[in-house]
Amino acid sequence: MNKKFYLVIFCLLLARLAQAQQSLDIHFNGLGFLDNREYQAYTERSRTYSGTRLALDLGLNMDSLNHFIVGINGIHEFGAKPYFLKVDPVAYYKFESSKWLFNAGMFPRAGLLTNYPRAILNDTLMYYRPNVEGLLTRYQGAHGNITLWLDWVSRQTNTDREQFLFGASGKYLPNQLGPLYASYYFMLLHDAGAVVTVPNDHIRDNGAAQVRLGYNFGKHTMFDSLSVEVGGMMSLERVRTGEGGGWKKPLGLVASAYASFGRFALFDEFYKGDGHHVTYGDAFYEKKIYNRLDIIYTPFLFKHVKGQFILSLHQSPAHLNDNQEAFRIVYDLGRKNLVRFKDDN
Repeated sequence: MNKKFYLVIFCLLLARLAQAQQSLDIHFNGLGFLDNREYQAYTERSRTYSGTRLALDLGLNMDSLNHFIVGINGIHEFGAKPYFLKVDPVAYYKFESSKWLFNAGMFPRAGLLTNYPRAILNDTLMYYRPNVEGLLTRYQGAHGNITLWLDWVSRQTNTDREQFLFGASGKYLPNQLGPLYASYYFMLLHDAGAVVTVPNDHIRDNGAAQVRLGYNFGKHTMFDSLSVEVGGMMSLERVRTGEGGGWKKPLGLVASAYASFGRFALFDEFYKGDGHHVTYGDAFYEKKIYNRLDIIYTPFLFKHVKGQFILSLHQSPAHLNDNQEAFRIVYDLGRKNLVRFKDDN
């Protein structure tokens, strides 16, 4: 679909708005980041990510449930030319009720998939792949939620591969107000070749899953927030050769703890088990033992702005001093109504 197609759809929706009691709103948000990584364990990933993302969209609200959103999301890396490295279109249909959410099109991943463990979906996706291109549905019930999604990465052509991600995640609370909960995360990448085949190039499947049991202490401690989780991780790797290819299923233990007090917070995550090769996951989980400690300070915390300094200390075998220093600022002005259309009939 090209830009002319989006323009035609947008004009048709505007015409439809003029015929009923509907509204047009605008939404602006952005992300600024400076993320320096000093990794001896992975020198090829020892680099600095720096830049800003700006997103602007218009929302056509047909009623309280049905919405059409059209806009852009562009990234500029500091010092780069041209100014915008890439501008991603935003164009999707959204249905949202008290229990259900359904998105179809190209829509932001923020707030929908950003809770995934880094072992499954790494944290640079927020910089360089801000949108999901496909479908997502979420159900929110009294005892938790479930999310199903499909993200198309590359459409097959004579030279381009066919690649798409699909996954599921959710949280279950046995007691609605109780501190105990269970959560799970799953993702699988399907990676097939281009139309013009290449010798010894086979279809690959690659993904991972985690199941965690957690306990939220709430505010019953000296901390503003305190929670712990423990669970298991399994990755899935397969190459479909002509002779058949079975699944490789490495296993491991994951554990994490989060504590916050005022503007300070600590997040520690520990892994022990088999090494995992997850294409979209954090490379540190290729190690058989790994620990990451995030020391977080939030100096800017306002209604529409949140800025954080994060010092991350990475410990893996023979590399105990890997570190990462990041500052991220997120600003979101929220959706603002531009005009409300009235039915003259």
